[in-house]
Amino acid sequence: MDLTLLGTGAPQGLPRPDCPCAACATAIGDAARAATALLIDGALLIDLTPGPAFAAARAGRSLAGVRQVLLSHPHDGPALEVPAGLPQPGRVADGRELALLDGHRVRAVAVDVPGTGYEVTGGDGERLLYLPPGAAPAGLGEARGGPGDGSAPQGGPGPYDLVLLDAVARPDALARLRASGAVDAATDVVAVHLDHTVPPGPELHRRLAALGARTAPDGTSMVVGEYHAVPDLPRRTLVLGGARSGKSVEAERRLLAFPEVLYVATGGTREGDEDWAQRVALHRERRPAGWRTAESCDLVPLLAEPATAPPLLVDCLALWLTHAMDEVGAWDDAAWEAGGRRALRERCDALVTAVRETRRRVVAVSNEVGSGVVPATPAGRRFRDELGRLNAAFGAECEQLLLVVAGQALALRG
Repeated sequence: MDLTLLGTGAPQGLPRPDCPCAACATAIGDAARAATALLIDGALLIDLTPGPAFAAARAGRSLAGVRQVLLSHPHDGPALEVPAGLPQPGRVADGRELALLDGHRVRAVAVDVPGTGYEVTGGDGERLLYLPPGAAPAGLGEARGGPGDGSAPQGGPGPYDLVLLDAVARPDALARLRASGAVDAATDVVAVHLDHTVPPGPELHRRLAALGARTAPDGTSMVVGEYHAVPDLPRRTLVLGGARSGKSVEAERRLLAFPEVLYVATGGTREGDEDWAQRVALHRERRPAGWRTAESCDLVPLLAEPATAPPLLVDCLALWLTHAMDEVGAWDDAAWEAGGRRALRERCDALVTAVRETRRRVVAVSNEVGSGVVPATPAGRRFRDELGRLNAAFGAECEQLLLVVAGQALALRG
């Protein structure tokens, strides 16, 4: 199937009219996006962008051969324009299948917001899934199968060749599709319905790449089922940042599109510390319901598990180091010189070796403490120095290294 993206933006487009925000102010050139609309093989049009005939002409396409126009969601953007000669737009009931005269089969997919997703199968069996703005597929936990049963977004075996969805607003939709087998490492995932809530500039592409997705400018044409290099997800990522920099949020964001994640909290519990309890509660509330939590500093066995194990999110290395220093007596000068230094170095070396050898996807968080005030005590300076060494050694084994400043992630590597 040949697919042309007549638009890739939210229903109100990007930039939004009369909006002064940073995303709208920088949405020029290829970053400017009309409402999302798909033209498939010149015969099927899904959703409408303002001025669809002009949008098609700019992409070198014509709407003269369109035989079916389908809508995926209630319209809240500019007034719909249906060019003369096009059939009136309609929608397909959830679970129903529409066979077009040109050989396409369109199956309506139930979603968890008002609207309908569409699975389109071409004459050679290539398959794409298109979801409306802010939507995730519904019913993925049920049996996957029969045409017309409405229980899952798959009408045929195996993963989709192409998925188009609101990946920025709903990374959990991508996680659901991965969990069901509808998306695998070869599926081309394209983000559409891009609104002014997306980060401006290159940050959008970096964030999508972390999800295993990409975006394309309006007017882009692609062949469904043709090989396209999907973003190479790093196996190991280290996220550094100062206090309240947003480093934990950034680390969590990088795994939101995965169906299962083991969140390894290295801080443990602190009896009687109400402030710590509130911090832990905020972190737990932010995590997706499907993630599991383990309170542990025993990271080496976790890193040794096979590649099929769920991704690890380790938060954080600074607390892991604190625990290790507690156990070897590193805070006491005499104990430090009597063997604590050597014992701590052995523990850090074992962790770095485990990271080097791991086949499991891991995102780790750590504090960047080398840019602040010099600690007033020998123990404080010792912790700062050892954490700096650990960050450098751990980061050297990672394909991607990020520094978060004021909520913005700066790529140091990868």
